[in-house]
Amino acid sequence: MYAVRASLSRYRRFLQGLGRATLVTLLVSGGTFYYLARRDRSPGAQLPFDPTKKTIVVLGSGWGATSLLKGLDTADYNVIVVSPRNYFLFTPLLPSVAVGTLNPRSILQPTRYLTRFKEREVRVIEAEAKSVDPIKKTITFADDSEIQGLVSSTTIPYDYLVYAVGAETQTFGIPGVKEHALFMKEIHDAERMQRRFLDCIESAAFPGQTDEEKDRLLHIVVVGGGPTGVELSGEVHDWLEEDLRSWYPELAPRIRITLVEALPSVLPMFSKELIQYTESTFRESKIDVLTGTMVKGVTESSVRLKLGKEGDGKGEGREVDVPCGVVVWAAGNTARQISKDLMAQLPDAQTNRRGIAIDDYLRLAGARDAFAIGDCTASSYAPTAQVASQQGAYLARLFKQLAKRDAIEARIAAVQGEGEGGESKVAAVDEEEKKLRKQLDRVKLKPFQYSHQGSLAYIGSDKAIADLPIFGRNWASGGVATYLFWRSAYLSTLFSLRNRTLVASDWLRVKLFGRDTSRE
Repeated sequence: MYAVRASLSRYRRFLQGLGRATLVTLLVSGGTFYYLARRDRSPGAQLPFDPTKKTIVVLGSGWGATSLLKGLDTADYNVIVVSPRNYFLFTPLLPSVAVGTLNPRSILQPTRYLTRFKEREVRVIEAEAKSVDPIKKTITFADDSEIQGLVSSTTIPYDYLVYAVGAETQTFGIPGVKEHALFMKEIHDAERMQRRFLDCIESAAFPGQTDEEKDRLLHIVVVGGGPTGVELSGEVHDWLEEDLRSWYPELAPRIRITLVEALPSVLPMFSKELIQYTESTFRESKIDVLTGTMVKGVTESSVRLKLGKEGDGKGEGREVDVPCGVVVWAAGNTARQISKDLMAQLPDAQTNRRGIAIDDYLRLAGARDAFAIGDCTASSYAPTAQVASQQGAYLARLFKQLAKRDAIEARIAAVQGEGEGGESKVAAVDEEEKKLRKQLDRVKLKPFQYSHQGSLAYIGSDKAIADLPIFGRNWASGGVATYLFWRSAYLSTLFSLRNRTLVASDWLRVKLFGRDTSRE
């Protein structure tokens, strides 16, 4: 009896200790979370604009521009951000918004959320850049929003320009793409795709609809076998399996997903093993993959395809009209009109039709004190968020070095102005100038070097693929464990605690309650 009581007593003490430790952990973690959240909502005072400082104008608020703003020391410069949207969009999770897995605002980060915590005030202007004059070093932009004030267009000068306007969707001049296809580039594109597909489902459920029309309405065609197209196909499959089968049991068996890619395989940036794994996973998920297949036209009710070797096996090169309710276009980028206009002003230096030519320091070829980063450039690097982010971080470091150089040059000019007087004063001035020039020589500007951190893609069915460089070798992985790594990697990449919390809570919400199938 005594032994039993002693054992129960030890067990009780263990439970009490465990309870206290759990309570302390919850209080500390909860308190820390609350402190960090409150701190992020309470920006302090900032230094005002300084007319003696040089001004950096940043065009854009995408990956490159946001990465630059995050690392830039604004004590050295006046900074102005001009962008048609006042937020940063976490584009890798855009397909999740398109099917309702994530709330749209969960992947939006207001630009002022970042700039208000900088040492010096950063002016954020929501406007569309209309033209850049690289000779006069000016930017002209206009307010294209619904509500406009008395002044809706203006021109400002810059000392340094960071050109990060991104690119627009490439349609290759294919008839009907702009009019009838949906894109997957901006947040409104994802919302539009969700509304369109739900509209097709409800129309298919309308009484008296023929079987042929139901099959057409419930067929979604995704054009582009890159990460965006593959991830969107996987997300739509999850939407079908986890939600639509429950709420539309009579229609779910008719829903079809077709992925079209003009190249011989999807995901060409991944290893051959992962490409095969993705294609086999899609076959198991009954997602049709048509590689080597070109789109020749898009109408309101169909897409014309020129079949390749993976078509229907009845004749390579044959053109067919495939009935469908939704066509999503995720097939590449092209330069924006403002970029084309800028390149036209520098015909001798800007000869690459793919985009803006830059040097090893990301300087815009042919323009003084202008830098270009991200998808708007034509370089040896792929137009990915990873590249743009590293370019922005590099420019932040480069501007720090330029500030040091400019400060030393200003001191040299001041010393040279003190050169009048006796021989002893002249000798002292010369000695000081020599010291300053030695300091100037030590300010080295290193060229940009991209470091590939790997590639990730979600392929549906709680599976993801990863190509990661580890210890000098590429590590390829796919499956559920990689999917968990994919989620953790994206959570850590999000720019703020707010976004991480919102995305994580959205994932939990969908796990518990499913996706919302109501249509606005």
